[in-house]
Amino acid sequence: MKNTIGRIVLLVHNYDEAAKFYEEALGFQKIFDSTSENGRRYLHMAPSKAESAGIWLLKAETEEQKNATGKQTQGSPVFVLYTDSFNEMHRKLVQHKVNITKEPQESQDSRFLHFQDLYGNEIILVELKK
Repeated sequence: MKNTIGRIVLLVHNYDEAAKFYEEALGFQKIFDSTSENGRRYLHMAPSKAESAGIWLLKAETEEQKNATGKQTQGSPVFVLYTDSFNEMHRKLVQHKVNITKEPQESQDSRFLHFQDLYGNEIILVELKK
């Protein structure tokens, strides 16, 4: 049996502003963007089109969902983003004025930092040492 993760769901207030953040600040690409007959938009993004796992940006509809946007994990990281170019990604985050909540640190086997997306979701950027 083989199992894989498809998409993690992130609630957003606005599809286009969220997509812009993930495209510009993180270099993600839209891998699926379609609106159904009933008006529901399916916007999936990933670090590259070749990735099997990604995020599904889902517009918050109910008041409860709107209040949960950016707080789905109650301050814990929502995901870990691995990179092979930590310095380049760090510069890109700074360039786009992304809120870095834990400055770059180094451990025995990795370099990492914590940052927030435009809604306050905590994300960890990690480069594993070779």
